[in-house]
Amino acid sequence: MTLDLSDHDACALAALIRQGDLAAGEVLDWALDRVDALNPRLNAVVFDWRERARAQLRDAPSGAFAGVPFLIKDIGQDIAGLPSTFGSRALRDLRAPATSSLVRRWIDSGLLVIGKTNVPEFGLKAVSESALFGPCRNPWDPRVSPGGSSGGAAAAVAARIVPAAGASDGGGSIRIPAAYCGLVGLKPSRGRVSEAPLAGEYWDGAVASHALTRSVRDCAALLDVAAGAEPGDPFVVAPPARPYADEPGLDPGRLRVGVTAESPLGMPVHPDMRNAVNSAAALLQDLGHHVEPASPRVDGEALAHAYITMYYGQTAAMLRTFRDACGARAAELEIDTRALVAIGRALPAADYALQRQRWNQFARALGAFHADYDVLLTPTTAQPAPAIGELDTPAPQRALLRALLSLGLGGLLRHSSAVDELARHSLARTPFTQLANLTGVPAMSLPLHWSADGMPVGVQFQAAWGREDLLLRLAAQLERARPWADRRPPPRAGAQGPGATA
Repeated sequence: MTLDLSDHDACALAALIRQGDLAAGEVLDWALDRVDALNPRLNAVVFDWRERARAQLRDAPSGAFAGVPFLIKDIGQDIAGLPSTFGSRALRDLRAPATSSLVRRWIDSGLLVIGKTNVPEFGLKAVSESALFGPCRNPWDPRVSPGGSSGGAAAAVAARIVPAAGASDGGGSIRIPAAYCGLVGLKPSRGRVSEAPLAGEYWDGAVASHALTRSVRDCAALLDVAAGAEPGDPFVVAPPARPYADEPGLDPGRLRVGVTAESPLGMPVHPDMRNAVNSAAALLQDLGHHVEPASPRVDGEALAHAYITMYYGQTAAMLRTFRDACGARAAELEIDTRALVAIGRALPAADYALQRQRWNQFARALGAFHADYDVLLTPTTAQPAPAIGELDTPAPQRALLRALLSLGLGGLLRHSSAVDELARHSLARTPFTQLANLTGVPAMSLPLHWSADGMPVGVQFQAAWGREDLLLRLAAQLERARPWADRRPPPRAGAQGPGATA
């Protein structure tokens, strides 16, 4: 009989291995068989490191997750000497100079790293469709995207190739794929997980790293592994009162929940997302929580402008960093990324600093909100997962960008209303996630709803800074009340994607 471990989360697999009911080699072979069977269609795994994982297994790993297969993201999650492409042709030959502290913690916990997952170039899009590796597809429907930038991680976990995978979030990149793929996606508080050794804070602290999981308990237990400072970090966050793994078993109490399904940009929100929020609000009331319409007094347009300014500047800085490190050239970047680099280069330092200062306004407004409410409930995304290729820049605009860049006129793009409109349009699909990144608070997407056509729809819960414990308690209560573990993507025929590389 063929071994089927797809119903087990990481905690369950670790327990079965620890108790001797399963051999770690059997579990690894099962995961690799899943890669071979499913990855040609999904294109979720772009670096296949099975031989390295087998070598790791021969060293008899120990720890809370000893023997559990795992995937890491091809952005900022590195093993020294192995590829680190950031999804970019310009970095196709780059080898990581050091092992990320987070990856070291995962390996020390016994997780077997079997490869790296698909991402958009530099993690800049909410879809994972790089020119280097090709599009990643959603196991719920291969015609649509699993989201980005942790799209490959989400596709692999949703397809049950692995029970959990590394992810990171600079504007929704954990939560958006979680929403599109029916997963648990927690962005931790700023500083909770170290970005050592190559960074103090990515994107001025907007980026937070963790994992995508199918269960709340996996999310909690993996946060115990990931959390904690490294020497030289910009600041040290106080440890939690108890292990995060204990939180799912605790009662969250009667919470004050503010609810809104209105886009902070004043743009349309799909009925499926509104239905998901209304359904979650009703469930919260049934569980005894106080729920009422409320939202932070944040100017959504101002927040989007501050976010986009950071995005432009950081993209230009990333290319400069990689140029100095390995000779990366702008000419090898995708045209959209090249345009962002040009805008970032033309951005005055004073403008960048001014917009960075405005993050404080958003944090103060959110602090005032959390004085009255424990949790903010919103849709995770405003629109369903886009079709593969749907968000590609139209051909006429690509031609215009190439012309301007070839003439050395890319700096003119900073003053173009068309570019601002494109940026606003891109955020219109996902306007609910950036607030948590700029303010540093924890936020979590949960798969509490499915659309009429069987696609997962996530809802987002956001708490005050440092309150991952509260989110985990609430998430576990909701998971018990409306379980999602038995929902799994149906087998579908889909376009074949390129295979993983060695």
